[in-house]
Amino acid sequence: MDEKTSGIVIVGCGMAGLAAALRATELGTSVRVLEKSPKEHRGGHTRFTESFRIPTADIDLDVEFNVEDYSSSDFYSDIMAVTNYRADEDQTERVANDSAETFEWLTGHSIDWEYQAPHAGYTAGRVWLHGEDFVDDLIGILDDRDATIHYRTEARDVIRDDSGVVTGVEARVDGKLTRFTGDAVILAAGDYGSSKEKRTRYYGPGYGNMKVRGSRYNTGEAIDATIDVGAKTDGEWGDAHMAIIDTGSPDVEGGITRIDGYQYGVIINHDGERFVDEGEDSRAQTYAKFGRRIFEQPYHEAFIIVDDTVVDDVAHMGPSRPITGDSIRSLAQRLGIENVDTTVETIETYNAACAPDEYDPDVLDGNEATGIDPEKSNWALPLDDPPYTGFPVTGGMTFGFGGVAITSDAEVLDTRDEPIPRLYAAGNSTGGLFYNNYPGGTGLTNAAVFGKIAAETAVRDIDSNPQ
Repeated sequence: MDEKTSGIVIVGCGMAGLAAALRATELGTSVRVLEKSPKEHRGGHTRFTESFRIPTADIDLDVEFNVEDYSSSDFYSDIMAVTNYRADEDQTERVANDSAETFEWLTGHSIDWEYQAPHAGYTAGRVWLHGEDFVDDLIGILDDRDATIHYRTEARDVIRDDSGVVTGVEARVDGKLTRFTGDAVILAAGDYGSSKEKRTRYYGPGYGNMKVRGSRYNTGEAIDATIDVGAKTDGEWGDAHMAIIDTGSPDVEGGITRIDGYQYGVIINHDGERFVDEGEDSRAQTYAKFGRRIFEQPYHEAFIIVDDTVVDDVAHMGPSRPITGDSIRSLAQRLGIENVDTTVETIETYNAACAPDEYDPDVLDGNEATGIDPEKSNWALPLDDPPYTGFPVTGGMTFGFGGVAITSDAEVLDTRDEPIPRLYAAGNSTGGLFYNNYPGGTGLTNAAVFGKIAAETAVRDIDSNPQ
């Protein structure tokens, strides 16, 4: 068996792994990054991302943000509220409180952000990026440092010696077994949501057919290997970030094919019925959970319907073309909705329940539709301004919410809640932060924050107690 040695072995080449590698090399430690994909598909889900949530009020840079006064306290509150206060408080505090510093650290490496939001209706601070370029930029920095990236390298086993210390990883490199040894291992391999078997196991029958928005390589074997050496699991394994996407999206690696602006209209299933409060909150607080509700409808499909009043507030990023009609009936027929009569009745009942005041797509405007089931909490405008536009949508897998348990210093815990020596984890391979729902843009921030922390903790432990 071939053997390769470095200071730290990092499993995964997305945001978490790259942040860990960047910080470890800054601190003078050599790294080997094990990337399951070939070079042309490197970057995991980060390759397909676009946003990074940050507390803009706490950032000391001379730039104009889309939301100027969003603080770390607001960030903390959003995570807790969206997860029904089930998020691990220590992890949430680290993400919220360290995110500004982490953003400034990345910015100091000449990362190219876009500072204006491309869509209306956001209530949280964000910056925007092009995921593939972002990955290339970070790897470009690492190319000039003591870092080696091994492509087509699938981690299959974590090595833990007789004293309990993790000393490396066994991986298949183009199928050939290779041992990568080091003073520490950082798990940053993403989630398990790209595995049909695991989607079916954790979410139920039919989920094996759900479209995967990100990398096809996030299938969870590295998480399994970590559990096999004693790691505790954490988080909501039976739930995930499942976004609202165009039904014409590719089966895998479709990237950003979302349809935003659904909150300004209604969402109808094939039975002609509404089934969510479209205006419950801003898009960033609902799109990741509504996707699952849509996937659970007949044929895993539903339809966003808007009229001419709000159609310009819809951001359609999918490959399919919108469908229009001069009446709700003709639109429903063209969309292929099975129960056209009920669709017409549902829209008429909804329209009668609306009593709108001034419409404002950029805030929770308080326009309610009451006395119907479900009610609509904001942006409840009657659909009475033809032509009408429809968008067929489904739910798309982004990432699962389960993973290994970690401390706020990114140490992996065993089933006794004790840190496993020299084993750390970051990003979507960890659990405990997301439950029930997901605040948009937080995943990449979580990965960057804890990737950086994992490297700092690993180097600290190596320096304080050399093996």
